[in-house]
Amino acid sequence: MTTLLSIGDFSRMTYLSVKALRHYHDVGVLEPAQIDASSGYRFYLPNQVGMAQMIRRLRDLGMPLEEVRTIVSAPDVESRDATLVAHLRRMEAQLAETQQSVASLRTLLQEPGDALDVTTRFIDETAALSIIEHVRGEDAVAWWMGAFTLLHDAVKSGIVERSGPDGALFPAEFFEVEEGEITAFVPVTARPADVSGLPSRVQIDVVPEITAAVAVHDGPFGDLDRTYGALGRWVLERSAGAAGPIREYYVPTGDPDDLLAHTTEVCWPISPSG
Repeated sequence: MTTLLSIGDFSRMTYLSVKALRHYHDVGVLEPAQIDASSGYRFYLPNQVGMAQMIRRLRDLGMPLEEVRTIVSAPDVESRDATLVAHLRRMEAQLAETQQSVASLRTLLQEPGDALDVTTRFIDETAALSIIEHVRGEDAVAWWMGAFTLLHDAVKSGIVERSGPDGALFPAEFFEVEEGEITAFVPVTARPADVSGLPSRVQIDVVPEITAAVAVHDGPFGDLDRTYGALGRWVLERSAGAAGPIREYYVPTGDPDDLLAHTTEVCWPISPSG
């Protein structure tokens, strides 16, 4: 004879509330073994306890219900494990970001943030391989990595010769409304005569000249705002600000193709007399 568990007993055995069990049934994550036709009462089998406990742990780890549903309905162990591994990797990345944010906050509390070496520099216009696209703030890091990977591949094709470090232009709207047209570029010595070999996203452009207040950021990306803040204050105190996008240059500290091995020069546009 098959033993059936009432929803109350099943709740006590799994640490899942009756409300949660009803919800998981409604969304197709955990269906009862039997539903009484007259009363609507839900009943479960003892061998469903393990699955319910796994669901609770997955939800405790922040897994979306859609992914939980994928796991519990997986046709085989390999499919289930692939979804689990992907979620764990996202959690590891989030944990790393959290740890970096905590370290950055400790630094912010313990160290003064105004000390910064600022220089002024005139940067001449240059031809460049560029990718110019509208980017949302939440997608910026992934877009940045993809854009410069593509630009580096284009340089390796031999169509152009690099003349300086990677750079990017960030318009004011990108900071103000968290999206805008970003330019990722690689300075080159001259415009190539034949551009037919370039990827469709890559274009030949001219990055304009600029007079800028420049500060070097050599630290975690999470602390880049401190460099921006100190540099902006330096410009404000001298009433030297000028219109135009903020420019970043990524000066390699190791393998030029390692996109993360660099210091960042933040270039804030100022008037030529600033």
